Amino acid sequence: MQQSFDPAGAPAGCPAHGNLPLYGPEFGSDPESTYAKLRTLGPSAPVDIAPDVEVELVTSYDASLYILQNPTLFIRDSRRWNALNEGRVPADSPAVPMMGYRPNAMFSDGAAHARLRQAVTDSLATVDQSRIVRLTQQSADYLISQFSSEALGQAELMSAYAQPLPLLVFGELFGCPPELGDRVIAAITGLFQGVPGSDEALGAAVLELIALKRRQPGEDLTTRLMVHSSRLTDEEVLHQLVTLLGGGTTPLAASIGTSAALYLSDDWPTGLPVEDAVVKTLWNYSPIANYAGHYPTQDVELGDRTIRAGDPVLISFAAANTDPKLTAHREQLSSKAHLAFGAGPHGCPAKDPAFMITATAVESLLNRLPDVEMRVPFKELSWVPAPWSRGLVTLPIRYTPRTVPSATQARPVRPSSAQTAPSPAAMPQQVAAGRPSHAAPKPKGGMFSRFRAWVNGE
Repeated sequence: MQQSFDPAGAPAGCPAHGNLPLYGPEFGSDPESTYAKLRTLGPSAPVDIAPDVEVELVTSYDASLYILQNPTLFIRDSRRWNALNEGRVPADSPAVPMMGYRPNAMFSDGAAHARLRQAVTDSLATVDQSRIVRLTQQSADYLISQFSSEALGQAELMSAYAQPLPLLVFGELFGCPPELGDRVIAAITGLFQGVPGSDEALGAAVLELIALKRRQPGEDLTTRLMVHSSRLTDEEVLHQLVTLLGGGTTPLAASIGTSAALYLSDDWPTGLPVEDAVVKTLWNYSPIANYAGHYPTQDVELGDRTIRAGDPVLISFAAANTDPKLTAHREQLSSKAHLAFGAGPHGCPAKDPAFMITATAVESLLNRLPDVEMRVPFKELSWVPAPWSRGLVTLPIRYTPRTVPSATQARPVRPSSAQTAPSPAAMPQQVAAGRPSHAAPKPKGGMFSRFRAWVNGE
C-alpha cells in the first residue's frame, strides 16, 4: 500500500564523479541500473538529462505522487527554469524543445490550466469508445496489409506498424482530409527524427486544418475544441492539438511495441489476455520514462537535499513504478495505480483511449497474423537510448504470409455490443455519381492518403 511521503526522511548523496547521465547507449540498454544507483541517494538526485543540462530526478513512488498532487508548491510553467533564463542551457540542447514553455495545458497552472484542460477532456469525452476501436482496427488492418503478403514472411513491427498506427488514428479523430493528413504525419514524423523545419511544417498544417474546420465544421476533435465553451483562440486550439499529437504518438508507439513483444515472448504465460501485457508495460516499461518538469515556487527539501525555487524537478515514472518499496506490496494495489499516465491535476486526459488503442492494436495483430512470433528473444531487443521515453528500436517478427482483406471486406475482430453506427466522419466516402469507370486514378500521395483510399476500397 502507498506510504505517506516524508520530504525530509531520506538520506542524501551525490555521485562521486559528477551527475549520472540519462542519455546514451549505456543508459538506454540498462536504465534500471541507473535508477538503482540514484535510489541510494534518496527520493531524488541530480542527473544530466542532456549534456550540460542538470535536473533533479525523482525516483521514489511516494515522492513522485507527493509532487504530482501538490500543484501549489510544484508548478509546471517552465518559464521559471533558472538555468535556461540565466543562459546556462545550450541553445541547441535536445532538452529545450522537450522542457521549454508552450502555451498548452501541459505547461499551464491554475485557472489557465483548468480552462485549457477542460476543453481537451470534454472534447475527448465526445469520442465514442466503439469508434476508437473501429478506427484502430481499420488502421491496423491497413498497415498489416502492407507487409503481410511478403513472401519472406518477415517484418519490422516498430516502423511498419507501432509507429504509424497512432498517426493514422489521430488523423481520423482530428478530421484531417487526405492531403492535410499527409502533411501532418510527415511533419510529426520529421519532428521526432530531427528533420529541420518540421516544427514549423506541423504548425502550418494544423493551422490550415483549423481554418478548414472554421469553414466546414465536422464531428471531430478539432471542431469540438473550436466550439467548446472555453472559447479557445485558433492559436490555443493549435497548441492543444500539437500537444495531443506530440504527447500521444511516441508513447503510444512504445506501448504498442512493448506490449506486443511481451505477449509474444517465451516467458508470457499462456492464456493471459492482451490487456495484461499492456498493464505490465505500463508498470515495468513506462512509455514516458522521465518527464513532467516541475518548478518549486519556493526552496523545498526532498530528503536531505534542498531544491532551489525555479530549478527543474523531473518525475521518473519508470523508476517510481519499479520502486522496490512499492513492488514489495504491488499486488495489493489496483492495476491502475502505476504512474505511467501521471497523477494529480496534470494526469493524462487520454489514458483510457490510449489503453484501448494499445490493446486493440495488439489484438488486431494477433487476429490477422495468428502465428506471428518474434525473431529475437525479448531480452535481446534494443531500446531507444533517450531519457524521455522507453521504447523498442526494432521488433523483428515472422509469420505465415497472407492477404489481409480491404476495409470494405474486413469485419471487426472484436465486436462490441456498445458499438453504434459509424459517424459521418468515419464513413467511407462514396464515389460521386456519374464518375466514369475508366477515369484515371488520382496520385496516391502520402501515407494518410493511401490509407483513406484503402478504406474507401479504391
